[in-house]
Amino acid sequence: MEVPLPEKSISPVYLESALSYEAYKKLVGDLLEAGKTTGTNHSEAFLHYSHLNQQRMHRLEKTIVILPEVKEQILSIDSPQTWLVLTEGWCGDAAQSLPVMQALSQLNPLIRLRLLLRDENLELMDQYLTNGASRSIPKLIALDTDSLVELFIWGPRPAPLQELFYRLKAADTAYDLIKEELQRWYNTDKTASIQKELAGLASGNRAL
Repeated sequence: MEVPLPEKSISPVYLESALSYEAYKKLVGDLLEAGKTTGTNHSEAFLHYSHLNQQRMHRLEKTIVILPEVKEQILSIDSPQTWLVLTEGWCGDAAQSLPVMQALSQLNPLIRLRLLLRDENLELMDQYLTNGASRSIPKLIALDTDSLVELFIWGPRPAPLQELFYRLKAADTAYDLIKEELQRWYNTDKTASIQKELAGLASGNRAL
């Protein structure tokens, strides 16, 4: 007889320190004005990435178009979910996905989006390593809001883009070229893959 696996939940302490989307953006903006970014690396490169990501998020907020089938699936959710995301201001993939998560959460009041800085929450991050090894972000941990039991996880990238990343890495592609290819993919996809994957997971309809 099969014994069901125990349900995985997280400590409510993490929710107590988590930020709203707007508070997260303000934190990143305030740090940049002070010549810093989130985390411990305040190098020129990381500051550059954070400035660039700030611009990308702002642009996506203005241009994102939610697909009709995605909206339908998000509106079908009838029990409260908390989307807890591990992220950092310098993370390019986070800048592409956080505005989408925010836009989807705004469609249904039962979805609450909260953000945590990865480097301040490594104990939690290490429970959600990519391939059991990498602290890749963003990492979305979706929870039942009442019990804090895990519903699904997502990240750090949409599945087809993650596959492209692995192929490029396997081919020993230079890091700068990988970044260019990933950005080109995001520009072409126009958030459609992120929308569909999140809506499918959140609504239980993974075939969306």
